[in-house]
Amino acid sequence: MVNYDHPPKSSRFFDGKLYQTMSEDLQLAGMSKRTVHGYLRAVRQLADYCKRKPDKITEAQLRRYFLYLKNEKNFAYGSIRVAFSGIKFFYTRTCKRDWETLATMKLQQAKTLPEVLTIEQVHQIIDSCNVERIALFFWTTYSMGLRLDEARNLQVSDIQAGRGFVHIHRGKGAKDRYVPLPSSTLHWLRKHWTTHRHPRLLFPAEGRDHKQSSVAKTPIQTTTVQKAIGKIAAQLKLPRKVSIHTLRHSYASHLLEAGVNLKAIQQYLGHSSLQTTLVYLHLTDAAQANAREKIEKLFRRG
Repeated sequence: MVNYDHPPKSSRFFDGKLYQTMSEDLQLAGMSKRTVHGYLRAVRQLADYCKRKPDKITEAQLRRYFLYLKNEKNFAYGSIRVAFSGIKFFYTRTCKRDWETLATMKLQQAKTLPEVLTIEQVHQIIDSCNVERIALFFWTTYSMGLRLDEARNLQVSDIQAGRGFVHIHRGKGAKDRYVPLPSSTLHWLRKHWTTHRHPRLLFPAEGRDHKQSSVAKTPIQTTTVQKAIGKIAAQLKLPRKVSIHTLRHSYASHLLEAGVNLKAIQQYLGHSSLQTTLVYLHLTDAAQANAREKIEKLFRRG
């Protein structure tokens, strides 16, 4: 599992001041830890391939590198997109180059659908947790459709129990939003908080006794929850590759199946565009059945 709390390794061709400057530029641009990690790694891999420091690489070498990724390494769309985005950031922000390749290169997006679990499978995962804080973390992530870092960084002050909402303001793109807080989740969060009583964090990191610490400076580690869900998914022999993000996809799909408005789901997920949310229409049998029923009623004769 990748630990995004720490930057990726540098190399002899990409280190020192240049590496540090790009890292700072990414942070100032408001990028998430995951994005910072991926973009730095992309530029390091380019430099290692060309065996030159990235500020000495030519546009011709850059073109050859992208063709190498596409034709020889057979990189998937997502991997090429991260490589391109990271390299483009470097040459437009950290080490400015006016290169036509970066301005005109287009990536053909693979139209893959996200994996989702059934409601029963989600409950199986929760019930299979041996550690309460892990079970609660999974349930919190699922019941509010949160991204991994959004769940990790939840704070006591984010909970607006009287209104029944949680204020998410450390989300992707630094966009604030309010997410409905189920009463079952609120009750569990309150009960669990009494086990550590951290003044700020709902999911603080562990102390030396392997219990969540009331004085922790950081939230629960990314690798802790990633490894836990991977292990449980393997034990349950789930037919899909399950990750923390699968819980978020499942939340959206289950809301849609329950009849929740697509616009509301877009707001809860924090999607900038409704187009991003529309993908969940393809994942719900209930939505297809509902459409079929309406078509039969609409076009009935006699």
